[in-house]
Amino acid sequence: MSMTELSGVRTFLLGLQERITAAVAEVDGGNFITDAWQKEPGEPLQGNGITKILENGEVFERAGCGFSHVQGSRLPPSATQHRPELAGVPFEAMGVSLVFHPRNPYVPTVHMNVRMLAATPVSAGPAEAVCWFGGGMDLTPYYGFDEDAVHFHQTCKDALAPFGGDKYPRFKQWCDEYFYLKHRQEQRGIGGIFFDDFQELGLEQSFAMMQSVADSFLPAYLPIVSRRQTQPYGERERDFQLYRRGRYVEFNLVWDRGTHFGLQSGGRTESILMSMPPLASWSYQHRAEAGSPEERLYKEFLIRRDWV
Repeated sequence: MSMTELSGVRTFLLGLQERITAAVAEVDGGNFITDAWQKEPGEPLQGNGITKILENGEVFERAGCGFSHVQGSRLPPSATQHRPELAGVPFEAMGVSLVFHPRNPYVPTVHMNVRMLAATPVSAGPAEAVCWFGGGMDLTPYYGFDEDAVHFHQTCKDALAPFGGDKYPRFKQWCDEYFYLKHRQEQRGIGGIFFDDFQELGLEQSFAMMQSVADSFLPAYLPIVSRRQTQPYGERERDFQLYRRGRYVEFNLVWDRGTHFGLQSGGRTESILMSMPPLASWSYQHRAEAGSPEERLYKEFLIRRDWV
């Protein structure tokens, strides 16, 4: 990948971060704090990034959106599960990752990530770097609404349609399989789309597909926020939200490849863990009452289901 092409990816990602945080700040009425960072010389990972975070907002209890662009001398195991021949080689990675934790339990938590990774085998020159894209988005409701799930998945499907009718079914299944808490035998949420190690359309079109996914995030999520953000709730709903947030923490720390990649490669810990909710709880004896909205979440939404 040439320097010009890398610059184009970086420019797009920085613009994406700015567009998303501006739109979310307008919805919330609060402001994102901007924290630009630079890795110190001598650290295992070099590079820079911008972490933007909004906390204690009217709509979002915590909303983090980070850009990073890093280079390392050894690609960590979390990035080479499907490419063992590249284990330990020099690499360059950049991406935008976000997680928004709403205040109202009727508004779902959302995650989105888009990224590019280029690895250079020791025997190859810079022009022979192996480059691929990854990303996707998924929705984690605390109280399920069919119209929200259908809207989110339809928007994801529409974003992928120009790149082949096979992409949405493949990436939807990939998302269902990835965002699964194996130790709980439970889906994290209602899914969405997920792809990784993607280069099959060639560099230009693979990048275009990643851009289309990224640009569809706001249309996928903000209409749901608008529908639910003023819905009345009480202590019961809040307690259930905090309990379910505990599952989110478990997935991110135990199973998420992005978290593992950042920590294994010597990334910036505060930026990596900005996906954590500000509050979460665990209960040994929690049981959803029969016929309750909480039970409906488990039975009708935390399952692998075709929404469109």
